Amino acid sequence: MEADEAPAPCQENIDETSTVSVKGLTQNWQKWSNEHCENQKKNPFSNGMVTPPQIQRGQEGYGRPLEGSKTEQRGKDAHFLMNREVTELCQVIREIGQSGDDGRTAVRFGTLFERYVNISNKLVGVLLRARKQGLVHFEGEMLWQGRDDGVIITLIQGFTAEMDTMCLPQSHY
Repeated sequence: MEADEAPAPCQENIDETSTVSVKGLTQNWQKWSNEHCENQKKNPFSNGMVTPPQIQRGQEGYGRPLEGSKTEQRGKDAHFLMNREVTELCQVIREIGQSGDDGRTAVRFGTLFERYVNISNKLVGVLLRARKQGLVHFEGEMLWQGRDDGVIITLIQGFTAEMDTMCLPQSHY
C-alpha cells in the first residue's frame, strides 16, 4: 500500500500548482487587458469612446512635443546644430567679406559659395535660416549658383566672439 500512497501527494501538488499558475495567468492577463484598454482610450486612432484631451490652438504646448520625450530632444539637438551652422556662416562672411560705408560686412553670393561649399553643401538653406533670424540680408527669395553670383549678402548684426560661443539665442526654437 505504500506504493499506492506515494503518488497521491504528488498528484495533489500538481493539481494545486496548476490551479495557482492558471489563476496567476488569468490575473496577469486581466491586468494587461485593463492597461491596454486605458492606453487605447488615449490613442486617437482607436475606436474607443473616450477621446483624449486635445490641446487647442493658442494653448500652452500646442504644436510642441511632450516635455521630456525623445521627439523634444531630437528637436533641441537639430536646433542646436542648425544654430551652429548659422554661426559658422556668419563667421565666414565676416572673414571673407568687406566692410561697407555703414560698417556692415558684405560679400557676393558667388564668392561665398566658392568658399562655403568646402564647409557644407547647405549654403542656401543656412542663408535662408540666417535671414529668418535677422542676421543677414539679401535680395530675392532664393539664390541660385551662377545666376545669382553677383547678389550681395550683408551681415546685419555685428557677430562678436561672445555670440560665437553662445551659438545663437535659443528663443528661435
